[in-house]
Amino acid sequence: MHPVIEWKDNQVVMLDQRLLPLEEKMVVHRHYTEVADSIRRMVIRGAPAIGVAAAMGVALGVVNASDRVDAEFPVIIRTLAATRPTAVNLFWALERMQQVYEKNRHNPGLLQKAMIREALAMDAEDVAINRRLGVLGAELLQDKDRVLTHCNAGALATAGYGTALGVIRAAVDSGKQIQVVADETRPFLQGSRLTAWELSRDRIPVTLITDSMAGSMMRAGRIDAVIVGADRIARNGDVANKIGTYSVAVLAHHHRIPFYVAAPISTIDPGMATGEDIPIEERDADEVRLFHGVRVAAKEIPVFNPAFDVTPHELVTAIISEKGVARGNFSTVLEGWLSG
Repeated sequence: MHPVIEWKDNQVVMLDQRLLPLEEKMVVHRHYTEVADSIRRMVIRGAPAIGVAAAMGVALGVVNASDRVDAEFPVIIRTLAATRPTAVNLFWALERMQQVYEKNRHNPGLLQKAMIREALAMDAEDVAINRRLGVLGAELLQDKDRVLTHCNAGALATAGYGTALGVIRAAVDSGKQIQVVADETRPFLQGSRLTAWELSRDRIPVTLITDSMAGSMMRAGRIDAVIVGADRIARNGDVANKIGTYSVAVLAHHHRIPFYVAAPISTIDPGMATGEDIPIEERDADEVRLFHGVRVAAKEIPVFNPAFDVTPHELVTAIISEKGVARGNFSTVLEGWLSG
């Protein structure tokens, strides 16, 4: 598989995930506004990957701004911050790049190098974090478990390896036989287009189902665990993730199936006390009216299309990060992770 995103010759190159699994096409970005547009249009998606893309977008903006950087930098930050409101990794990455800028702004000779170095560091760190998270989370899965996942929280949603799928990959690498059940994840089909494609390429057994089949499979005893990623986690452990996650969590709770969330520390938002505070992005109505480009509803039909929902912490069995596995009193553990 091509890298999800990379810095190459002072350009940002990313895999166009809208075309998968039918076509693997790399998109070259020469200006930070192009990176912002690709984040907005979901050329790249997944909270950790969005964070890396934003960091590289800032570095690209600084490189192109040259002697105008003091005037351009606030615009660069605002433009990238306005792309997608829910994934907190975006704002975490922008804040980190802001700090590097402030430290080096009076040394033009070092500024560009420092910005590029920081963006590349975030890229490398994300892969290492996901691998650590995967090893810790793999201990929660048993040999021959049938694991349901929703949306895509794999290598495509990160700088590499994945969060939820990173746990599954680590479990498989440890010798466990894991079978994955992937929700198709309407309306953008991240499960059918991306998760199933990723896993099949890794030769990890995967069965694709429609979103509406999850409850029936649980009732039939064909799901042993659920694992998903996250776009933002509140201080109390409430989790914002792709729309439909809440429904899966309710079903898992009813059927006494463990519901795990895998995400890096950067996904925890200390500024959000509960999930009620998390901003939820609403996307274009045609993502629902059209099915992969084919119209399935009249264009005048009103549509409600939130990209995410919030799962209350009471429905979460455990949160897995690179710092460990949190159970029960999420507030205390998450606070410890953030302060440590």
